[in-house]
Amino acid sequence: MRFRFFALAALLAAHGPALVPGVTTTAAQAQQKLPLTLEDIWAKPTFRSASVPGFNWMKDGRYYSALEGGSLVQHQVTTGKALQTLVAAADLQPAGANAPLDVDGYTFNSDEQKILFTTETEPIYRRSAKSRYYVFDRASKKLTPLSAGGKQGYATFSPDGQRVAFTRDNNVYVTDLATMKETAVTTNGVKNNLINGSADWVYEEEFGFAQGFFWSPDSKQLAYYTFDESQVPEYDMQEWVGLYPKENRFKYPKAGEKNSVVSVSTYDMASGRTTKMDVGPEPDQYIPRVMWTTAPNLLSIQRLNRLQNKLEILHADANTGKTKVVLTDTNAAYVEINDDLNYLAGGKQFVFTSEKDGYQHLYLHDMNGKQVRQLTKGNWEISQINGFDPKTGFVYFTSTEGSALQRHLYRVNLKGGGKQRISEVGSGIDVVNMSPDTKYFLNVHSSAGVPAVTSLREGATGKLVKTLEDNARLKQILAQYDLGKLEFMTIKTSEGVDLNAYMIKPANFDPAKKYPVLMHVYGGPSFGSSSSQTVLDNYGGGNYLWHQMLAQQGYLVVSVENRGTSGRGSAFRKATYANLGKLETIDQAEGAKYLATLPFVDKSRIGIWGWSYGGYMSSLAMTKNADLFKMGIAVAPVTNWRYYDTVYTERYLKTPQENPAGYDENSPVQFAQNLKGKFLLVHGTGDDNVHFQNSIAFVDALIKANKDYQTLYYPNRNHGISGGNTRLHLYRQMTNFVKQNL
Repeated sequence: MRFRFFALAALLAAHGPALVPGVTTTAAQAQQKLPLTLEDIWAKPTFRSASVPGFNWMKDGRYYSALEGGSLVQHQVTTGKALQTLVAAADLQPAGANAPLDVDGYTFNSDEQKILFTTETEPIYRRSAKSRYYVFDRASKKLTPLSAGGKQGYATFSPDGQRVAFTRDNNVYVTDLATMKETAVTTNGVKNNLINGSADWVYEEEFGFAQGFFWSPDSKQLAYYTFDESQVPEYDMQEWVGLYPKENRFKYPKAGEKNSVVSVSTYDMASGRTTKMDVGPEPDQYIPRVMWTTAPNLLSIQRLNRLQNKLEILHADANTGKTKVVLTDTNAAYVEINDDLNYLAGGKQFVFTSEKDGYQHLYLHDMNGKQVRQLTKGNWEISQINGFDPKTGFVYFTSTEGSALQRHLYRVNLKGGGKQRISEVGSGIDVVNMSPDTKYFLNVHSSAGVPAVTSLREGATGKLVKTLEDNARLKQILAQYDLGKLEFMTIKTSEGVDLNAYMIKPANFDPAKKYPVLMHVYGGPSFGSSSSQTVLDNYGGGNYLWHQMLAQQGYLVVSVENRGTSGRGSAFRKATYANLGKLETIDQAEGAKYLATLPFVDKSRIGIWGWSYGGYMSSLAMTKNADLFKMGIAVAPVTNWRYYDTVYTERYLKTPQENPAGYDENSPVQFAQNLKGKFLLVHGTGDDNVHFQNSIAFVDALIKANKDYQTLYYPNRNHGISGGNTRLHLYRQMTNFVKQNL
């Protein structure tokens, strides 16, 4: 479920780049704080965070580019000053068109003289999309469509800038930019049968990528995935449009069912020869990562067994297809997949992360896989490698060393020494975008209740170069509203487990009163980023403001981080292995019991809500701990893990054939007869991720148990349940449900 905390991520993303103009704070407003409204949070741009759109580092590290008013503008890193317009909006008007392109994105070729512009992008699933691409030549100012054969996917310049590879209709193509001649690398792609150059649904969702082709460093070869999904069962997701519903059938491997058989091939540009890499005789396995090493003609392939407890790094000769295993990483539970494999210049060493000492740390290996040394160590974990400086030998990474609630940038050298924090000393979350030469980084920093500040900083020291966006106007707006304080705390369970938590109190909190509590839960496993955590020292976006609105109306809002979530090492996260839902539900119940002991909490009025895995958790809480919770809301929940996909579900539960009890003993469907409190079940009928089938099964069980419930379904909405006024409508229904029942 690399949907993991998709709901929250979507809520944060929904508050994109502009602010309401002309908002000032008067003396009267300073005395009279404003109430938050759903319209302000979900319909108007009142609280939208400002950002730096279209930011891209340029090759020499001294400049960056950004989209401004439809034009592409170059800025100097050290001052942030706009130096020149690289491409004017007027130059992006195709022949015969009435207006310039509405640009979605752009990439430069190696000498930055040609640019690929993206427009008319159509999302497919979470990461996949197809677009119209145009090639712009800066010297001639000529704008040329990349292809006339229909929309393309993932168009990418070759490293030498002479070609562009892309996908269309499950095949891979290459266009020679000198002649604009298009060559088909593959021709056998067929929808719902065989895919070349793109990921299938489950790889895209759970392994986190959609583009499935990769240029060699010398531009002479192209490596690409092939997914034979002919044996994968289809899911039929009806679209409720027109006189008759439309069928949307796509391949979706549910737990225990057949996956795609995946292969990797290389295509030689000069000869047109295709060579298949030897990934072993076992078809029932995963190939979650493919990348080129820095050694000539050497391809790196990661191979993962179906149970995902054994990861192997293979080195493949791109000319012959022969492979050898150079490194094996195993775990009693599972091995997580990330993007932390980095091959160093010279083709003699690579850096990789592993949890083999209980926490995700950096290790240096030679090209035969032999460990040279462990570079980092401690009771904290690395969440991302951000950059590597070959001149100084420093690896830059983001970690939880300061706190599981925080993320900050550090660096360490290849000898395992010189480790230092680069981020400014203080709390919060740093999201880092480092320049290729590591001289500078773009830092997006926020903390609890404080909107993000985007700044340019020196890579070696973290010294501020320029603040690009401080969200001062948003802070000014927020200051006009009656916001409560967010307090972090630790709850110790009866088993002696410390659980991180936060509480939002009303601004006019009175300890002599008794308050109802709404708990917010996600609770699912996910490694690396902070995406599975709800208790974080960051701004929080839309959900944070909605929770503040509830606090204004007299509720305490609390979130408790149960076992199984990220940020605290392998043992804490993997405690739930093979038995999802059991310990998580115990911990949420312990949180509710603790809250019931507080003198200012009305223990008869504790509710819980969650989205995605959090919807699963709130469904379990309302059934397995029915006496603790008066009210619950489950949005887009899994209710039976047999309905969810192979990669995510089997990683944490094994297959249903091997571990049937792990699937059934904590399915909300099995406990429908226990429901006592008021319960609202929400789902989008167009959810390609957590299928509407989950809610149908739970509703059926509730009917059989003669239990009262309320449902709210959103036609054709996906897992994020958004679009138009959908979010406003959803949160109005949830607000009303909370106020009526808690």
